[in-house]
Amino acid sequence: MGGKTMQKKIIAVNAGPRKGWNTDTLVNEAVKGAESAGAVVEKFDLFRLEKYTGCISCFGCKKEKNKGHCICRDGLTPVLDAIRGADGLIIGSPNYLSEMTASFRALYERLIFQNLTYNLETPCCNEHPIPVILIMTSNAPDTYFMDMMQNYQQTLSRFVGPTEIFVSGDTLQLKDYSKTDWQWTLFDPAAKKERHEKVFPQECKQVFRMGADLVLK
Repeated sequence: MGGKTMQKKIIAVNAGPRKGWNTDTLVNEAVKGAESAGAVVEKFDLFRLEKYTGCISCFGCKKEKNKGHCICRDGLTPVLDAIRGADGLIIGSPNYLSEMTASFRALYERLIFQNLTYNLETPCCNEHPIPVILIMTSNAPDTYFMDMMQNYQQTLSRFVGPTEIFVSGDTLQLKDYSKTDWQWTLFDPAAKKERHEKVFPQECKQVFRMGADLVLK
C-alpha cells in the first residue's frame, strides 16, 4: 500500500494595511489558488499583529544553537515560526515611496538575517528552502520598480527558496476619486477605474494560477 500524501501548508502574508484592497485581494487570490491545489493556508496580516520591530542586530541567530532562528520575541515571532515550518510562502506588499511597506521590511529583515551566516563556504543555513511568491502593488506603472523587485527575488531565492515575483501597477486607490477634496490631479480617475475593471481581474487570475502552481513545487 502506498503512503498517505501529506497535505502541504502554505503561509500567506499581507504586508499592506487596507483589507479588501489591491494587495489583500491579490494575496487572497493566490491563497485560493493554493487551496484549490489541496494546500491548507494560514494567513497573517502584518498591520494587525502585536507590536514588533525589524532586525535589532542582536546577532542571537548567529549562535550555533539558534541557527536559522530569530531569537527576538514579539508579534512577528508566530509568522517566522509558521514560515519555518511551511511548504511555501505567499507575501504581498503595496509600494510606499518607491519601497515596500515598513511592515514588509521588518519581516524581510528578520526572515533573511536569521539564515545569513557570514560564512563564505555556507552563506545560508536554511535547511528547508520553500517556494515563494512575492506580490507588489503600486499606483505607478508595472515597470517602474522591476529592478527593486528583482533584487528582492534574488535575495529571497538565496535565503528562503525559489521566488517568483508579480507586480500590479497603476492600481485604483479609491472607489470614487471625485468624492475627495484632495485634488489628486496626477491621476486620471476614469483610466484608473477602467484598468481596475478590465486588467485587475486578469491579474487576479494570474496570481490564482501562481498560488496553485506553488503547491506543486
